[in-house]
Amino acid sequence: MLRLDLQFFASKKGVGSTKNGRDSESKRLGAKRADGQFVSGGSILYRQRGTKVYPGVNVGRGGDDTLYAKTDGVVRFERVGRNRKKVSVYPLPATKEA
Repeated sequence: MLRLDLQFFASKKGVGSTKNGRDSESKRLGAKRADGQFVSGGSILYRQRGTKVYPGVNVGRGGDDTLYAKTDGVVRFERVGRNRKKVSVYPLPATKEA
């Protein structure tokens, strides 16, 4: 009797599922405004986990450690001591009208 044992295409059989292929969505942390930039009150300045950067003048800290501007003004990132950073918002000086 004639027996044909042909395989035309390369194939893989019986492959189990993989344990890889997952990742968490990025949280988009970090500075949201640059040094010297004008911001309005309530603007988010820095998103962080823990206190990587501390709040300075006219800056508040939210429940998730997000730093935000309390008033309108110019953003300044400052160094406090050797290894501590803070962000402040300084209001623009009022202009005199003649």
